[in-house]
Amino acid sequence: MLEITPTINIIDSEINLTFVRSPGPGGQNVNKVASAVQLRFNVMKSTSLPDDVRLRLLSLIGKKLTSQGEVIIKANRHRTQERNKLDALSRLKSLIQRATTPPKKRKKTKPTKTSIEKRLTEKKMHGKNKLQRSKRSFDHD
Repeated sequence: MLEITPTINIIDSEINLTFVRSPGPGGQNVNKVASAVQLRFNVMKSTSLPDDVRLRLLSLIGKKLTSQGEVIIKANRHRTQERNKLDALSRLKSLIQRATTPPKKRKKTKPTKTSIEKRLTEKKMHGKNKLQRSKRSFDHD
């Protein structure tokens, strides 16, 4: 069981781990041992995630989500299966933890008087520059 927060725990059966050959370092065992880990977690079918966290997680993942609703994390930074497995699980945990915090509500603020005046004077200056460019004097002698 993967503990995300004190209230959110993901059951091991929802996480699918497969071991594949790693393109990274491995020494003599590089072509023999499958040390990379491919973690699959179905966000859409997960019963462990609350609905609000699921929606935030879906928007957070974006294009990394497959058509079946799975997020795939591939870990191959380390030489051993165990360390890559822990790395993939920690990356999934941090991703879900980021989705647990709700976004801050935006507070509407009014612009200050000086910022309004500054914007209007800049607009007037820009307009004057454009007027100077458009007027051409034709001298016919």
